[in-house]
Amino acid sequence: MANIAVLDDVYDAGILVKRILKRKGHTVHPFTEEQDYLSFIGQEPVELAILDIKLKKLSGVEVLEESKKISPQTKVIMLTGFPTIETAQRCLQLGADEYLVKPIDKHELEEKVEKVLNEKQSG
Repeated sequence: MANIAVLDDVYDAGILVKRILKRKGHTVHPFTEEQDYLSFIGQEPVELAILDIKLKKLSGVEVLEESKKISPQTKVIMLTGFPTIETAQRCLQLGADEYLVKPIDKHELEEKVEKVLNEKQSG
C-alpha cells in the first residue's frame, strides 16, 4: 500500500482523509504547516500527496510547484472548497494528477486515490 502525505490548513480535514485512506491499508501522514510537509517529502518516499488549495502561508498551487521540485515522482491530488477553472488548469499544468472538491466524498476520494496510484504503477 502507499505512503501518502496530506496537507490541509484544517487539522480535522487531514485526520478525516487519514481515517478514510487508512482503512484501505495506506499509511497517511497529515500536515497543517507547509514547511513541515515540504521537509517530510524531502526526507521520506511519498507515492501520493493530497494538497489543499487554501493553506496558511502559501497557496496549495505554490506548494504543488515546490513539491514537484523536491519530489517530482510524487503524484498529487489537489483539494479545494473553492473550485475555479483557472486554478484547476494551473494545477494540472504544474503536474497535479487529479482535482477533488470539498466537502470530501469518501467514495470519490478512495476512487481517485486508487486511480492515481494505479497510473503510477503502470506508468
